[in-house]
Amino acid sequence: MANLNAKLDQIIPKIKEDKFIEGRGLGNEISFYVFDYEPQDELVVRDYIKHIKKEFGYEGSNRRIIEFDLYKMLLEITKDKRIFERIFEMEERQGKDQLFKAMTTFAKPEVFLRKIKEQMDDYNVVFLTGIGKVYPFVRSHNILNNLQEVLDNVPVIMFFPGKYDGQSLQLFGKFKDDNYYRAFRLVD
Repeated sequence: MANLNAKLDQIIPKIKEDKFIEGRGLGNEISFYVFDYEPQDELVVRDYIKHIKKEFGYEGSNRRIIEFDLYKMLLEITKDKRIFERIFEMEERQGKDQLFKAMTTFAKPEVFLRKIKEQMDDYNVVFLTGIGKVYPFVRSHNILNNLQEVLDNVPVIMFFPGKYDGQSLQLFGKFKDDNYYRAFRLVD
């Protein structure tokens, strides 16, 4: 836990840095960051995210943070499509595999990206959360791969319950997601 707190305590100073908001370097890299943590620390990290948002939530702050919880977004999407009520009976009647197939047909990255784009307004920092809760219906690398089309110069921090070694994402330390090379580790 001490190690986690030390990592968490580095987030706010990192966000305050000019180079965080201006982009990374001369190589024109995108400002995507991954904050990885042990899955059992999920609730501590969630609380800390609230703390970070409060820290920058004052009027006149030059960091305007918006959080996109992919799980909550998935629920919104099912309600938009008017299938939320049928999900549970579908799982009961047709099984988990059919439910998975049905969910992945409409929970495409484009749908999430459209929602993100609609809500961006003048926010200049994006937090992506709910990665573990939305698995396996939505894969984080699919969102990240497509997000740069929507967010040109806005830094994104994905809070990831697992391991990110700078090349591959491993959800819960068990499920290897596709490789993702473009993000930087937020803190080491």
